[in-house]
Parts: sequence; C-alpha cells; structure tokens
Amino acid sequence: MSEQTTLCPDTCIIGAGAAGLTAAAALSAFGRQVVLIEKGKMGGDCLNYGCVPSKALLAAAERANAVQSAGDLLPQLVSGPIDFAVARKNVEDAIAAIAPHDSKERFEELGVSVLRAEARFISPRLVQATALNGAQVLVKARRFIVATGATATVPPIPGLEQTPYLTNENLFSLQERPKHLLVIGAGPIGVEMAQAHARLGSKVTIIESAQPLSGFEPRHAEMVLAQLQAEGVDLLSAAHVKNSHYNADASCQERVKLTVETQAGVQTIAGSHLLLATGRKPKLDKLGLREAGVATRNGFITVSSNLKTSNRRIFALGDVNGLHQFTHAAGGQAALAVRNILFRLPVNHRKMVVPAALYTSPELACVGMLPSSITRGDGLQVLSAPFSQNDRAVAAGHAEGELQIVVGKKGRLCGASAVGVGAGELIGLLASEMSRGSKVGALLSNSFPYPTYGELIKRVALQYYANVPKKPLLRRAAALLARLG
Repeated sequence: MSEQTTLCPDTCIIGAGAAGLTAAAALSAFGRQVVLIEKGKMGGDCLNYGCVPSKALLAAAERANAVQSAGDLLPQLVSGPIDFAVARKNVEDAIAAIAPHDSKERFEELGVSVLRAEARFISPRLVQATALNGAQVLVKARRFIVATGATATVPPIPGLEQTPYLTNENLFSLQERPKHLLVIGAGPIGVEMAQAHARLGSKVTIIESAQPLSGFEPRHAEMVLAQLQAEGVDLLSAAHVKNSHYNADASCQERVKLTVETQAGVQTIAGSHLLLATGRKPKLDKLGLREAGVATRNGFITVSSNLKTSNRRIFALGDVNGLHQFTHAAGGQAALAVRNILFRLPVNHRKMVVPAALYTSPELACVGMLPSSITRGDGLQVLSAPFSQNDRAVAAGHAEGELQIVVGKKGRLCGASAVGVGAGELIGLLASEMSRGSKVGALLSNSFPYPTYGELIKRVALQYYANVPKKPLLRRAAALLARLG
C-alpha cells in the first residue's frame, strides 16, 4: 500500500450541507482546525436540490399567477404563454447568487481545509477520503461530525425501474415544461412542486396513499389543498400506485402510465413526467459506520440528547439522525454541537423548538402541539383569529386564513398553526417566543407596525384575557381606584 497523507485536525466534518457548513464556520472562527469532506456539491441539498431552487421556482410561479389573476385591475392586460425557460433561469440565478457563500473558496478563506472526496471510516478515529482521481488522504481527528444529508426515497412500485422518473435532485434541470406532471406523494415537496408547475402551465395530478400534508393542522392543510384543486390540480388521496409503465413511442403527454387503486376502483392515469415525492432517506452508504462503531436504527444514526452517536467522538447532525428533516433544524443542531465541542456545555436537542412551513399559496406553517391534538380536560386551550380580522389582510385582499395558538397551564405557549399569507413568518415569531419559554402575556408586549399581519398574534393573545374584565375582584379594585381619583 502506497504511503498516504494523514491530517490530524481537531474536527473532521463529513458533508457540506447546512449542518456541516454551520459547524465548520463556527469552529474555524474559534481557531479550531477543521477538515471538511464533501463528495458532491458544496451547499448540499438545500442549495442545489431543495429549499433554494424550489422556492425560486415557486416565486416564478407566483409572479406568473399574479399576472394571470390581474384581469380585474388590468382588463387590458394581454397575457401570453408562460416562458418556462425564464422560470428555470430564476432557479439558476438564485443558486448562483447564494453559491459563493457556501463555496470551497470561501471556507478555505475561513481557514477550513476542504477535501472534495468520498469519506469512509476505517476505524473509530480514522477516516479515509478518496478523491475522484483516486488520491487518498487519511484524517485522524479528535472529533467527527457526520452530516451527509438525505436523498429521495424510491418506492417499490413494479415497473418503476423501467420508468424515467424525477426527484428533487433532477426536477430543476428540466429543459421544457412538463405537459402533464404526475406526482406521487402529497407531502411538502409534492404539494409545493404541484402548485408551482400548475401555475407555470402544466397539468398536474397528485397521488397520495395516506393523508395529504400529514404533520400539519388538518383543517388548515385542507385549505391549501382546496386552493390547489381550484387552480386545476387533480388530487387522489387514499390512492395506491400498483404499477408503472413507460412507452417512449406514445404521445409526449401519455408516456408514463400508472395503474392506481382508489376508493372508486382501479384506474389508469397517463402523464408526460413522473415526480417521486415519497419521503427521504439518509445518505449513509459507504460511510463505514460499522467500522466507526456507530449504531443505526430504522435506517437513521441513533443519537443521544447531546447529538453524539454510540461512538462518543462522533456527532450525527441533520437528516442522518432522523429527528427533524429541515434545513433550519440541521443548522440548530450544528450550533448545539459546536457549543459542546468548544465549551463542553451540556446540550439537549429535545429542547429545540422546530417550526415547519409549506411555501404554497396560501402558506401553511406550524410549531409544537397542533390545535387538533388537544383533548378536553388536559388543561389546554386553543385561541383563534381569522385573517379577516386583520386590517392588512383585508386591505391586501388576502383575508382567507387563520392563526391558532395552543396555550397550556398558566398561559404557557405550547404550539401554533397558521394558514394564509405570511404564515411562515407568523409561526417563526411564535417559535422564537416558545424557545424562550414565554407565556401568552409576552405576545401582548410585542409591538407590530400598523397594519401588518403580525398584529394577528396580539389579537389571538388578547382572547386569553377576554374574561379578565368580568372578574368581580378586579372590577371592585378598578371601581375603588376610580373613586380615589
């Protein structure tokens, strides 16, 4: 065996996505030696295949929809066919604008040693990094962080192996607009991309075997699904794809055929393109976890409350541990790991408050307990306010929506759900209050510019005190003070 270069940093990070980059930048800023290994694109899924391109495509679709729906104000507006190439360029421009921040060059300027290679543990404290040209480097570190992210799950559908299909990893490379996009899965990716493509001129059919948008407040999710259907998206729920067939010689709109079993019977659905949005699985292949002494469960790396694996020198962050498959959760976990590495501070990922958001129109977001999850007698109550009671929403013509907050004993904030314009921003503010352990009274101390959607938070909070003026003791005290002048 030829002699190999051996690097001995303080921390070796495998994966240059949200968690890996956050940890690398923070540790390097404190003067720690860091080796960052990434075999794919810098920035990970979020930049290249997930959050950034999907939101850029949604933004392009929103602009197209705004023009098409502006006829009541601009009857003279002539709307021609949507240029899909412009929508694609919007995606490319967004990625290009953000990429330098996540680039190898920037992190090397920060003092991080970046290896573009495939990493594999060959012992509990040793990683072998193999570049595309075959060159190998050994990395012996005091600590390791595994943050390799996740990839799309491919369901075991007969015939799928002979059917060209899309996932979030190649969807944004399409050169032409799909004539008829078939989407298997009504989770966040499936629903967002369904609305985006429908607004860009594609016919879209969603097929979901379980509950669409499970994990969100059901009544609020239904409002989103109703909007998609109003925009022409066909939704089949409780539907199971039995097999897939591809015919390259068929018309471009019917090359993919799915046999689907629904409550109404078995039917065949034909389309031009097939998008799989049936979940994600962690990228753990070829990592050598057994050699590292790292245990897994149900396909994910098991971690303790401090995010360490069964090998106490190795942290597992982000999608690989299966706790929360969100970019912001991965970044938050990285911050906890950095605190533990730098200052030996005890950390507990279970104390993290992790909101979720769907960037459709209307937006859908939640955090903590869902309103529908509470039961009578558990000491919880739900406070609600419709968007129609918010002056900004009414003035802007976005009065459809609702904000709900779950309040526990002594006014403790336990959860929230929102649907409507800016729902993600509202939930973000509430998640921030929850992370501080705030009570509902703290929401009233916030000051929002008038008119803004944020005033909905104060309107909801006021409901908690609606009966306070009716309390006899307080009324008598107020009356006494009034007489005293």
